[in-house]
Amino acid sequence: MRYKDAGVDIDKAGRFIKILTSEIRSKRKGFGSSLTEIGHYSGLIDLDYFSLAITTDGVGTKIIVANELKKWYTIGIDCVAMNVNDLIAIGATPLALVDYIAIGKIDEEYIFLNTDKGIIKEPFEKLAREIGKGLNAGAKLSNITIVGGETAIIPDLVKGIDLAGTAVGVVNKNSIIDGQDISPGDSIIAIGSNGVHSNGFTLVRKIIDSSHYTYNDMFPDSDKTIGEELLIPTRIYSEVIDIIKEFKVNGLVHITGGGFLNLKRITKYGFDIYDPIEPQSIFKFLETVGCVDKEEMYRTFNMGVGFIMIVHPDDEKKILDRIDCKKIGKVTEHPGIRLNLKEEGRYIYL
Repeated sequence: MRYKDAGVDIDKAGRFIKILTSEIRSKRKGFGSSLTEIGHYSGLIDLDYFSLAITTDGVGTKIIVANELKKWYTIGIDCVAMNVNDLIAIGATPLALVDYIAIGKIDEEYIFLNTDKGIIKEPFEKLAREIGKGLNAGAKLSNITIVGGETAIIPDLVKGIDLAGTAVGVVNKNSIIDGQDISPGDSIIAIGSNGVHSNGFTLVRKIIDSSHYTYNDMFPDSDKTIGEELLIPTRIYSEVIDIIKEFKVNGLVHITGGGFLNLKRITKYGFDIYDPIEPQSIFKFLETVGCVDKEEMYRTFNMGVGFIMIVHPDDEKKILDRIDCKKIGKVTEHPGIRLNLKEEGRYIYL
């Protein structure tokens, strides 16, 4: 299987975004003007000594799996994490978030939810309470405040529910990390993921739906079901904030939608990933059950790596001693991503 076959064409989505953003040229002049072009993880607004960083993201079709299992706590954490991690990826300290919940239909005390097996009807009090608790947990983990939000009931546009957020943070103008300082020879330091996080779920769901498995089947060699394994929330990389305060970090990458292709967002240079982190067993499960090519896995999922720091080799050992992370490669002169599949004795190129 391929992500494209499941309904998400990354290349066409990229072309759509390129066309759309090519029409957005207006910029504020004076105080509060923009410091970045569209395309990085976060946008930056000039506030003299500091810059205001802004990002927006959602949970995606992982919500459909949550609906299937009737467990919504983790998607609140996901919503916060996807936004906060994007702020951190430019060197910003996250401050606050507003959430947006779109609801298709509410009938008296019930809400209608979309699943891969059709529409189900659930009391909305449990769903609202669990999402709220998840948002609160994510805020606590990332040390931010949820300052408000919006709930829209739009049955003509949405089936089930959608959850997204917009977050803001601040970064000293002298501390912005946008990849401009990356040089060939820099070390690539990876921090592990919690699993699938919140990306690629259209393909995940296609794989499960096309197999003899259900989300309620036990995940092999685990005390969790397949659905519970998939709902493990996105990790929040707050430890990176402390690292960038103490060490010179040249580049930051949140491995989100598009998998390892996110590396190409921050520099013209290439990446030799000669010692990658071994992906969690959930990725091998999806690869095997869905007959997914290894290249497609790394183009779609985080494959065990949730966040990457690019640093000068002189600092790598100090950082490796400070937090749970691993050196996985180095920056090269030649563009592109060369990734060593050690267990297969071959390289792939992304």
